Parts: sequence; C-alpha cells; structure tokens
Amino acid sequence: MVAQSEKRVVPSRRAVLRILAAGGAAGVAWKLGLFERFRGQAITRSRMLMGTMVNLTVLGDRDEAAAAAESTLARMAELEALLSRHRDDSELSRLSATGRVDAPSRALLEVLRLADRVSGMGDGAFDVSVQPVLDLYGGNQPLPAQEAIEHAVGSVDHRALRISDDVIELSRPGMRLTLDGVGKGYIVDRGLEVLRDRGFNNVFVEAGGDLVASGRRDGSVPWRVGIRHPRAGFSLQARFDASDIAVATSGDYMQAYTEDYSRHHIVDPRTGRSAPELASSTVIAPNAATADALSTLTLVLGPRAGRDLLETLPGCEGYFVSKQLEITRTTGFLTA
Repeated sequence: MVAQSEKRVVPSRRAVLRILAAGGAAGVAWKLGLFERFRGQAITRSRMLMGTMVNLTVLGDRDEAAAAAESTLARMAELEALLSRHRDDSELSRLSATGRVDAPSRALLEVLRLADRVSGMGDGAFDVSVQPVLDLYGGNQPLPAQEAIEHAVGSVDHRALRISDDVIELSRPGMRLTLDGVGKGYIVDRGLEVLRDRGFNNVFVEAGGDLVASGRRDGSVPWRVGIRHPRAGFSLQARFDASDIAVATSGDYMQAYTEDYSRHHIVDPRTGRSAPELASSTVIAPNAATADALSTLTLVLGPRAGRDLLETLPGCEGYFVSKQLEITRTTGFLTA
C-alpha cells in the first residue's frame, strides 16, 4: 500500500476543460488537440454537463445551427438527469439506493444492456456495478487497504443485475452502479441524433474526451483528432483524420492517486486494483457509447488482449500507450 504522504491527485479532464472553457468550444478543442481549426460557417457552444465541459461545433446556417445546438444541449441535460450518479434524484441513483426501478426509462435500459454486452466481451473486466470499489478511492481519503478492497469487490458482479422492460433489479447486497464508463458516450450519441434530425451532418460533439465527428469540417476535409500524450502535458501522441466515427480515450493520468500512476481511477472490477499495464487507451467505434465502454475495458485488459478483442469487432480500432510509452495498435488504426 502507498503511504498517504505519497498520494497525489492530478487535474482531471473536468478541471482541465473548466480552465480552458473561456476560449469556447472551438478554442478548447484546439488547445487540447481534438481537431484542427475548421473552415467555413460554424457555430460553437459549450456547457457544463456530466461533470465535464460539453463542446459542440455545428456547420451550417448560423441561426438554425444555433437553435439546433441549444436543443442538443437541452436533450443532453435531460439524459444527465436520468443517468448521473452525482444526482440524488436521478433514475440511476434511485436504482442504487433502493435496488429496484419499475418502468425504467428507455435510456437506462439501453445503457445497461450495452454495458452488459461489453462486460461479456471482457469476462467482467468492465462492470457498471464497480461503484463500491470506486468509493474507496478519491478525495482526501487514504488509499484503501487490501482487506477493504476485497470486501468491496464482493458486491461487484454485473451478472447480478436483472434487466427487463418492466423492471431493473440489483440482486446482490451492497450493489451500486456507475455509468461513468458508458453513460457519457451514450449522451453524446443522443445529442448527435438531435443535430442530424435537424439536418446538420457536419458536426463535432465532444464531452471530456468522448467525441463524435460527423461529416466533414468544411464539406470536404475530415475533422482532425489528436491523441494526448499521457506523460507530456497537453502535447499530442498522434493525430488522425475522423469522419462519421466516434472516439474515446481512457487514461491513468486523468485521475491519478500516486506519483507513478500505479494507482488511478480505472480499476479492474474483478480485483479492485488499478489497471497496471496501460497509460492510455484510445478506441474508435461506430458510436460514442461503444467507444466509451471499450476504451475503459481495453485499458483494463491491457495492450495485447485489448488489441485482439478490437480486431474482432466491426468498425472498431484501438491505439494503446503503455506505462513505458510503447505503442500497440490495431491493424486499421492509421495516424496522420
């Protein structure tokens, strides 16, 4: 166990985006290397949602694009009110508090069913019932002892989550859920739906590292996405072109509890210990919810198992940086 005096908390994605928020959506994204400066007519909007800064860039008629962006942010806020574990009145919080929700919303059903599928892909290396373990970390509390970790792991098992259209139940004592590894991506996807339903296909939606790049940034040039170097501030590890894809990155640097990044916020639900091999995992997928969940899962699985899994999934690619800064990627992940 690491002594309390060695504990260190680095700025989270949330804090970084707050610092840069004054520059607006486009400015934030540029400073973080999310895409190169776009050309042509565009509006940008930013708002704090889901504990991070949500940034929209919409190309098209300015008045219509501005109205569509506001509708998008309103829809995303509605979903946050259902899926956030940080709100006592959310549907997710009621489920964790009472162990049961009758007549669940479509949003909660869809997110939990996707999470269950991803859990099956990784033999439980991704599990939304990991919240009892995560509660042992963070804040100013000492890093947990092994006995406390083992006790918390006893409440974790996605197979004890009963899901039907009529009711969702937690069948194991002490179970509590977090959608931090999938919910943000799901909300980004639903935001994109609003924009597309209003006829806007050249858009960029980003929320704390989860993003969708739809269409192109000036009608002909793809969006340019950057992967942050996990050990060199805001410098970039790599860049790649993006059009009609979703991207998510999980990294040990986003909330580290020790100087050497050996203890951080992404834990293996089966052991309760921080994932030991990777510094970051970036996943491309057909939608943001899938990319979000798979980036977390593959960071836990490690570079070889993560790469092998993604090679079997249509439309998915991965770029992994180890703690020794060695690169592993899937065969279809091309950098610019």
